[in-house]
Amino acid sequence: MDRNTFTGLFLIMIVLAGSFYFFKPSEAEMKSIQEKHKTDSLEKAGVAPAPTAVAPIAALPVLDSAALTGPFGGNIAGTVQTSVLENENLKLTFSNKGGKILSVQVKGEKTYNGKPVILFDGDQNKFGLNLNIGGKIVSTNDLYFTATQNAGSINMRANYSADKYIEYVYNLKPNSSQVGFNINLNGLNQVIQNNTIALNWETTLLEQEKSAKKEQEHSAPYYKYVDKNPDHLGVAKDVKEDLKEGKIQWFSFKQQFFSAALIPKDAFEKGDLEVKVSIEPGKIKWYGANMIMPFNQLAAQSYSMDFYFGTNKFSTLKAQGHELEKQIDMGYWPLKYINRFIVLPVFKFLESFGWNYGLIILLLTILLKVAMSPLTYKSYLSMAKMRILKPEMDVIKAKVGEDNPTLLQQEYLKLYKQVGVNPLGGCLPMLLQLPFVMAFFFFFPNLFELRGESFLWMKDLSTYDDFIKFGFTIPFIGDHLSLMCVLMTISTLIYTYFNNQISGASGQMKYIGYIMPIIFLGVLNSYPSGLNYYYFLANMLTFAQQFLIKTMVDDEKIHRTLQENKAKPAEKKKKSGFSAKLEDYMRQQQQAAAQQKKK
Repeated sequence: MDRNTFTGLFLIMIVLAGSFYFFKPSEAEMKSIQEKHKTDSLEKAGVAPAPTAVAPIAALPVLDSAALTGPFGGNIAGTVQTSVLENENLKLTFSNKGGKILSVQVKGEKTYNGKPVILFDGDQNKFGLNLNIGGKIVSTNDLYFTATQNAGSINMRANYSADKYIEYVYNLKPNSSQVGFNINLNGLNQVIQNNTIALNWETTLLEQEKSAKKEQEHSAPYYKYVDKNPDHLGVAKDVKEDLKEGKIQWFSFKQQFFSAALIPKDAFEKGDLEVKVSIEPGKIKWYGANMIMPFNQLAAQSYSMDFYFGTNKFSTLKAQGHELEKQIDMGYWPLKYINRFIVLPVFKFLESFGWNYGLIILLLTILLKVAMSPLTYKSYLSMAKMRILKPEMDVIKAKVGEDNPTLLQQEYLKLYKQVGVNPLGGCLPMLLQLPFVMAFFFFFPNLFELRGESFLWMKDLSTYDDFIKFGFTIPFIGDHLSLMCVLMTISTLIYTYFNNQISGASGQMKYIGYIMPIIFLGVLNSYPSGLNYYYFLANMLTFAQQFLIKTMVDDEKIHRTLQENKAKPAEKKKKSGFSAKLEDYMRQQQQAAAQQKKK
């Protein structure tokens, strides 16, 4: 017997015991029962009972009619009834209690365990207006509406009186992910006291993805001020924020791959948003919104809005307008511009051929590597020069010693100047490629197109492939081991080894490069297999590039060129601006060190 069952039985026993105690007959009732039993017995024996005094009839309690004739008195009680609207994209279930959308199913999509995608459901979803009537706040979420359903639409009405009412009208068009929503207030200018009314929406979004932790990290309430870019609340902790910087064009309860947004025709005056990270199984986050709308005291006042329920596919969100697509986290500047204007268009072009997404990622990686090949060549060539110069640098190091690092660096700079080598020539091309490498770190975890797509042993490229499940949690690693992440780590270690061979790295620098791949094993183990697959491919293609470049580069020829440069007169050698600045800096450091010794 589990704890819930035991608790339920215990409460039932308490209720029964209380019933026996509170509802047992009183002494007067017991006496009346005994007298009746006696009378019945005498009647059966043919003996007339003695006359008894007639007790006065107690007055019945009078119902308070004010509760039924007050604000929306006819709607404060009722029976919950549901209605359904659906098209090719959505299945909406409505409840007459609150006149609200009770649940939303996104058709054609499945959760990680194969169930239908339900964005929210049940009584935890609250929606309605908060009205100040007679100094009392009336929430329409608690009223029972009368539903009238037509083709593609549902009308919900709650009557304040015969000619005063609130009406919600929902419209769902074919092949649409938007739900038209109109609020009609008729005759309520005589009863609503304030010049504003508040729209409240609270809901708990349900778990859809394999990793609840990652889904929480990519879920947040978004909002957009008029004439400003969309923004969002924090993703890691409970937050409540007042939105006072301008009128609010829309707000959205966003999950990793799905969103529920509300877009008014006329922007909200102001409002607040709140998010709470859920710790309950099957739930991601609780969202709450309170938006203020003007009430102009008109006899008939209407508010027009649109809901959006659907996927966070970039093209789908963009088709809705209002910059909803900016909910998708493409990274920080300049990463978001690389993803939006370079990576995404190339990805969509490759997608148009209908290929498997594993193949698309492969071709995307090849195209990127080809585009970056000039930088890769320059980087390789510069590292080869530094490797060839290493024997001469070792001679300088032995001559000068390590006690005076400033002087040692100056001698190195003289050598670089003589042979015409830029010491940062290998780093700069790598730095120029780094934004593209980092851009994919944001691109793949937020790419809806990879959701549910399989490749090789990876069943879903949008989440991790738990090739080995531990059944317990290991610090830094988690409860599983991703095979693609392991392959990516091994390829990075091999790449680091060969890179050290090319550059001639020694000492501590030789081993520092091996630390980062081990760190990334823990970091990327729970990231999408599509991301790790890309990094693995990038390493493999880099090996291929370096092999081809190695066949093109002649070390002996480079060495002859360096020696020829060294033999040229100093006045014929062109000094770069960077070299001049670095030389001046080293000279200043040497002078400062000399003055320090004199003191």
